[in-house]
Amino acid sequence: MRHRVRKGKLGLKTGHRLSLLRNLCTELFRHGRILTTDVKAKELKKFSEKIITLAKTDTVHSRRLVNTKIKDRNIISKLFDTIGPSFSSRPGGYTRIIKLNYRKGDAAPISTIELVGLEVPFKSQDESKGDQISKDNDSEIQKTD
Repeated sequence: MRHRVRKGKLGLKTGHRLSLLRNLCTELFRHGRILTTDVKAKELKKFSEKIITLAKTDTVHSRRLVNTKIKDRNIISKLFDTIGPSFSSRPGGYTRIIKLNYRKGDAAPISTIELVGLEVPFKSQDESKGDQISKDNDSEIQKTD
């Protein structure tokens, strides 16, 4: 009997759901924090924590298992070089879900999911754009003087 055993199906067929989770997981490892709906964040937490647990041991077998889920080679190398070793002493709970507001269009509950306690801080996209804009403004000011 499968009582109280559930998998969030997200209203999607299996292929679409796995593709969605793989893409969300890749972006989570790339940026360190992403914004999504609550239900997707909860499913992504299960999916990504299994991958991080595999990345804690850098063996050929674990790399091949992770490669079945994540196809981006840069993310796989980042996962095994920085993210996995930083969680080596942590027994679990690699991600954190923070509930935010409701989406304006359909009132879906929105939350952010982020990696916890990394030694390497991740920059958000807004900060990196702001740095580029400020550098451009500084260079223009210096050119006019």
